[in-house]
Amino acid sequence: MRIIVKKNTTIIEAIKENNLNIDYFIAAVVNDKTVDLTYKVQDTTEVELLTQKDNRSLEILRHSTAHLMAQAIKRIYKNKAKITIGPPVDIGFYYDIDFETPISEQDLPIIEEEMKKITQENLPIQRKELTKQEAIKIFEELDEPYKVIMLKEDIPEEIVSIYQQGEFIDLCRGPHLISTSKIKHFKLLSISGAYWKGNEKNKMLQRIYGTSFFTQEELEDFIQKREEAKKRDHRILGKQLELFEIDPTIGSGLIIWLPKGEKIGFIIEEFLRKKLEENNYVFVRTPHIANSELWKISGHLDVYNQYMFPIMQTDEKQEFILKPMNCPFHIKVFQSKTRSYKELPLRIAEYGTVYRYEKSGVLHGLLRVRGFTQDDAHIFCTPEQIENEIINLINLTKEILTKFGFENYNVYLSTRPENFVGEIEIWNLAEESLKKALEKSNLEYKINEGEGAFYGPKIDIEITDALGRNWQCSTIQLDFNLPQKFNIHYIGPDNQKHTPVMIHRAILGSFERFFGILIEHYKGDFPLWLAPTQAVILPISEKFLEYSYQILNFLKSHNLRVELDDGAEKLNYKIRKAETQKIPLMIIIGKKEQENNTISVRQKGIGDIGQITPKELINKFFNNP
Repeated sequence: MRIIVKKNTTIIEAIKENNLNIDYFIAAVVNDKTVDLTYKVQDTTEVELLTQKDNRSLEILRHSTAHLMAQAIKRIYKNKAKITIGPPVDIGFYYDIDFETPISEQDLPIIEEEMKKITQENLPIQRKELTKQEAIKIFEELDEPYKVIMLKEDIPEEIVSIYQQGEFIDLCRGPHLISTSKIKHFKLLSISGAYWKGNEKNKMLQRIYGTSFFTQEELEDFIQKREEAKKRDHRILGKQLELFEIDPTIGSGLIIWLPKGEKIGFIIEEFLRKKLEENNYVFVRTPHIANSELWKISGHLDVYNQYMFPIMQTDEKQEFILKPMNCPFHIKVFQSKTRSYKELPLRIAEYGTVYRYEKSGVLHGLLRVRGFTQDDAHIFCTPEQIENEIINLINLTKEILTKFGFENYNVYLSTRPENFVGEIEIWNLAEESLKKALEKSNLEYKINEGEGAFYGPKIDIEITDALGRNWQCSTIQLDFNLPQKFNIHYIGPDNQKHTPVMIHRAILGSFERFFGILIEHYKGDFPLWLAPTQAVILPISEKFLEYSYQILNFLKSHNLRVELDDGAEKLNYKIRKAETQKIPLMIIIGKKEQENNTISVRQKGIGDIGQITPKELINKFFNNP
């Protein structure tokens, strides 16, 4: 909704003058800037009012709830708690606090109760602007040393803003709600550790996570999904299903793929390779380390060095670095001989293992690691070929993601930033090609204006999992920079040298991260084609072992991933064990099955499907495309 706000009038006053209900609005947008409802306009202007349904409003609510939590903590712990930063995030908000005596999650309900009391006090949330020196003095008097450090070291502006509700004051740009009474439906979620300013050399603080919504129904739905997410945690299921291991004696963020997990990884790689080769990709293998000179040419050593492992010196006084990217190697493949325009597009693929130095605080199971393998590819093409290549890439990406059970996407097109490289005409052609490709592929997308990489525009695709969570996996990035840095060319139809456009693309991203997403998406119940063990044979007693081995060998000869549980335990125990391992099919063999040359099959999630022959099992479950 838009209204006209007169000169020197606050937005609240304008809302009342228009006989509108103030409770319906959260904030406003004035000249493309989101502001509090208490904001006073300098000149008569049209203003957009934000309601609860606007995504920007939810972020404002959560930011205000972070302040509410910090105020409650200060009331309870007084000077034994020093506040630092508290931003909104995807799941809600967090606040990093320096407690004199660390608290635990058992203390969260106490903080929640104090928060509820503050909301009932209906404290106005007021914004004030003042000089940096005035703000420093305020926070020195409040004995909030972290705020003083932020003002002195991190904020260049001479005029800053603070927000006050009751006795609580926080350094903040805002905007916020107009009163604590507007915050009604919230929940504190967890506590974790976080270094001050994200630096491992600084003090460890306690990060308290929470969330808030405009309705109780939304909050309850979130909590329910969160509880379900805990049951799907890939770290827990990975251990239960014996899929992968992270051993601190090997190193944080480094993954051991156990036999069952490696089997799934192999199935994924095999499926993906077949699809790529059908689309005329050629596969290469490149080293895990390279001379530092390569990374100087590519620019990684200058702009990406904080994510690169330290340089290694050799006896020959050469410097080597673990590779964080595969792209320079693929450029060298392109350079391995003179290329003609007739060879383009050249699609080079690799399951390339890379190493990136991620801080220990952000490592998280398979989802954030230090060593991982990408389904990486680089396409070298002419500017005129960009549109068709992107259409092919989008279609291939949709086909592959659908196979894994992901059919809902969020698509973003990021355009030219201010600090771009290359010719603006090529950028315009590239952006127009990406737009046309998205439209011809019938994909709805949002434009992230100016958010492209400095070397080219890009398309990012987020997948949505079974719990409605979004995961960034697929990316398609155009690059005008590296081809120039490495001075690569192809010979055009005019017999002259031309610089190709380079397309960086990944469909699954890293296999480790995608595997973690798959585990949580399926809750470990992998579809039959992905399951590491597709069927387990359960003989009722040792009398039927010989026949069971015959069935085992027959099914294995048809390339089924099948195991035989020949233990002495009773059948019910074996069934429970197979269910715990989430094996899709159980083949039960007893006297009747042996006499009739049949098997009894139990399908996970469905139950007994009766006696059939081994051949019928193959036709029913494994011969379908």
